[in-house]
Amino acid sequence: MTEEPQDRRLDGNAAAGPLAELFTVDLAAAVATCASCGRAAPLGAHLLYADAPGLVVRCPSCTGVVLRYAAGRTSLRLDLTGARLITVTLPGEAGAPG
Repeated sequence: MTEEPQDRRLDGNAAAGPLAELFTVDLAAAVATCASCGRAAPLGAHLLYADAPGLVVRCPSCTGVVLRYAAGRTSLRLDLTGARLITVTLPGEAGAPG
Protein backbone atom coordinates (compact mmCIF):
# COMPACT_ATOMS: atom_id res chain seq x y z
CA MET A 1 0.00 0.00 0.00
CA THR A 2 1.41 3.38 -1.03
CA GLU A 3 1.35 6.24 1.43
CA GLU A 4 -0.54 9.26 0.05
CA PRO A 5 0.76 12.84 0.67
CA GLN A 6 -2.33 13.71 2.72
CA ASP A 7 -1.48 10.82 5.07
CA ARG A 8 1.71 12.70 6.09
CA ARG A 9 0.10 16.13 6.23
CA LEU A 10 -0.36 18.02 9.51
CA ASP A 11 -1.97 21.40 10.07
CA GLY A 12 0.20 24.50 10.52
CA ASN A 13 0.00 24.31 14.32
CA ALA A 14 2.60 21.54 14.19
CA ALA A 15 5.18 24.07 12.93
CA ALA A 16 4.90 26.27 16.04
CA GLY A 17 7.36 24.27 18.15
CA PRO A 18 10.20 24.10 15.61
CA LEU A 19 9.70 27.75 14.57
CA ALA A 20 9.96 28.85 18.22
CA GLU A 21 13.68 27.95 18.04
CA LEU A 22 14.23 30.48 15.24
CA PHE A 23 12.49 33.32 16.99
CA THR A 24 14.37 32.93 20.28
CA VAL A 25 17.91 33.35 18.90
CA ASP A 26 19.93 36.51 18.30
CA LEU A 27 19.17 37.21 14.66
CA ALA A 28 21.99 39.77 14.19
CA ALA A 29 24.35 36.87 13.45
CA ALA A 30 21.84 35.08 11.22
CA VAL A 31 22.86 35.03 7.58
CA ALA A 32 20.29 36.46 5.18
CA THR A 33 20.55 35.70 1.47
CA CYS A 34 19.14 38.47 -0.71
CA ALA A 35 16.46 37.34 -3.17
CA SER A 36 17.51 40.08 -5.61
CA CYS A 37 21.28 39.63 -5.95
CA GLY A 38 21.95 36.38 -4.07
CA ARG A 39 24.52 37.85 -1.66
CA ALA A 40 24.63 36.21 1.75
CA ALA A 41 25.64 38.35 4.73
CA PRO A 42 24.96 38.45 8.47
CA LEU A 43 21.79 40.37 9.21
CA GLY A 44 23.88 42.72 11.36
CA ALA A 45 25.81 43.78 8.22
CA HIS A 46 22.64 44.75 6.34
CA LEU A 47 21.38 48.33 6.11
CA LEU A 48 18.58 49.25 8.51
CA TYR A 49 16.10 52.04 7.87
CA ALA A 50 14.20 52.59 11.11
CA ASP A 51 12.58 55.96 10.36
CA ALA A 52 9.40 54.50 8.90
CA PRO A 53 6.40 53.10 10.77
CA GLY A 54 8.35 49.82 10.84
CA LEU A 55 11.86 48.54 10.18
CA VAL A 56 13.17 48.04 6.65
CA VAL A 57 16.32 45.95 6.23
CA ARG A 58 18.16 46.27 2.91
CA CYS A 59 20.92 44.23 1.29
CA PRO A 60 24.38 45.78 1.76
CA SER A 61 25.25 44.86 -1.83
CA CYS A 62 22.29 45.84 -4.02
CA THR A 63 20.15 47.72 -1.41
CA GLY A 64 17.15 45.52 -2.25
CA VAL A 65 14.63 45.14 0.57
CA VAL A 66 15.37 41.90 2.43
CA LEU A 67 12.81 42.18 5.21
CA ARG A 68 10.22 44.46 6.73
CA TYR A 69 9.03 44.37 10.32
CA ALA A 70 6.24 46.35 11.94
CA ALA A 71 4.76 46.14 15.41
CA GLY A 72 1.33 47.46 16.20
CA ARG A 73 -0.80 47.42 19.32
CA THR A 74 -2.39 44.09 18.44
CA SER A 75 -0.11 42.43 15.88
CA LEU A 76 3.42 41.95 14.59
CA ARG A 77 4.16 41.78 10.86
CA LEU A 78 7.26 40.22 9.33
CA ASP A 79 7.71 40.28 5.55
CA LEU A 80 10.61 38.14 4.30
CA THR A 81 9.75 38.41 0.60
CA GLY A 82 13.19 39.82 -0.22
CA ALA A 83 15.08 37.06 1.62
CA ARG A 84 15.80 33.90 -0.29
CA LEU A 85 17.07 32.22 2.86
CA ILE A 86 17.73 33.01 6.53
CA THR A 87 20.31 30.74 8.18
CA VAL A 88 20.73 30.65 11.96
CA THR A 89 23.66 28.85 13.58
CA LEU A 90 22.49 27.35 16.84
CA PRO A 91 24.54 27.87 20.01
CA GLY A 92 27.31 25.32 20.33
CA GLU A 93 27.14 24.49 16.63
CA ALA A 94 29.51 27.14 15.24
CA GLY A 95 31.61 24.65 13.28
CA ALA A 96 28.75 22.37 12.28
CA PRO A 97 27.86 22.20 8.60
CA GLY A 98 24.57 23.87 7.69
